[in-house]
Amino acid sequence: MALIRTEAATIVGYLTLLCITLLGGLLTPESVGWQISAALFAALFFVMLWLAFAVVRHAEGLATRLGEPYGTLILTSSVIGIEVALIASIMITGSNKPTLARDTMFSVIMIVLNGLVGLSLLTGGLRHRFQNYNLEGATAYLAVLIPLVTLSLILPRFSAAAPGGELSQLNAAFLIGMSIILYGVFLGVQTVTHSDIFQQPAPGASDIQEASQDHHGSGVQTIQHHCIGLLASMLPIVLLSKSFAVYVDFGIERLGAPLALGGFLIAALILTPEGLSAIQAARKNQLQRAVNICLGSSLSTIGLTVPAILTISWVMSKPVELGLNSSDIVILSVTLVVSIVTFVSARTNVLFGVVHLALFAAYVMMIFDVSK
Repeated sequence: MALIRTEAATIVGYLTLLCITLLGGLLTPESVGWQISAALFAALFFVMLWLAFAVVRHAEGLATRLGEPYGTLILTSSVIGIEVALIASIMITGSNKPTLARDTMFSVIMIVLNGLVGLSLLTGGLRHRFQNYNLEGATAYLAVLIPLVTLSLILPRFSAAAPGGELSQLNAAFLIGMSIILYGVFLGVQTVTHSDIFQQPAPGASDIQEASQDHHGSGVQTIQHHCIGLLASMLPIVLLSKSFAVYVDFGIERLGAPLALGGFLIAALILTPEGLSAIQAARKNQLQRAVNICLGSSLSTIGLTVPAILTISWVMSKPVELGLNSSDIVILSVTLVVSIVTFVSARTNVLFGVVHLALFAAYVMMIFDVSK
């Protein structure tokens, strides 16, 4: 009985998948109308969000068992797997959406580097004033993230071979190879040669006691239990993503909403549980874990999603446009510069959090500031 309660999200996810499979075309937006479509979209969003929380819960359990940085690596990899599945499903559903992958990756970066980093620094700073983390670890993340973001989202806008934000075959092949190489080398550094720089600096006695109490009270199970639970809760998200894509596409077209809103909704769905984990870690004065989650998510988004989406685009003959427009390039550049300033010192405070949140608010405003 206890297992049914703890795994309720996974059970509901499979029941939802069964209903959609059996009913088939009876639930398409064209068949049920926009009111019922909106309700079905909300229901699917809730179920998939609940499943995402289950994924994060099992990843957190593995994080406790395996320690840093392996736990965070499992968490970010799981979330990116969900992201790729959602993007791929929407890419192959309905009309061509060449900017969807770009908008989603851009949304992830802006939500993480501004929204989640800002909230983590703000909540942690309000509770602890100053917080410490391992500066070398944050620097390693940014050293790989900045060139990958530039090569993936900024450079394609200025490419002479394929103007307009698209990628030439040479550029796409180079980007796939470079992303895999840089991210692969980073993983080697993170997990083998320099794993110590991604761990929290030596805490005080109160921090040790708080972390110990948290781990003992978190209901952590065996590694096998969390591995099975992680895979079981991820599978219905992937299988439901195609149906979710249909309602997202219909809703945006029906409301005449900006196309970038679709990428924002996907990013918000997959990042909400992970973001809460980062904020909770900052409140517990475990800022290094929050940094690992936030910067790790951004880096994984570029390092893993770009090669996956470009490969899918080539196999499915679906066009992909990665180059951002000029206004997005400006706010992305400012975000990267502010991130460097934020993580130039081994201590943070509330001010940095407020600045990042201001940039996040500007990004949300820009989604809806489009020409009519």
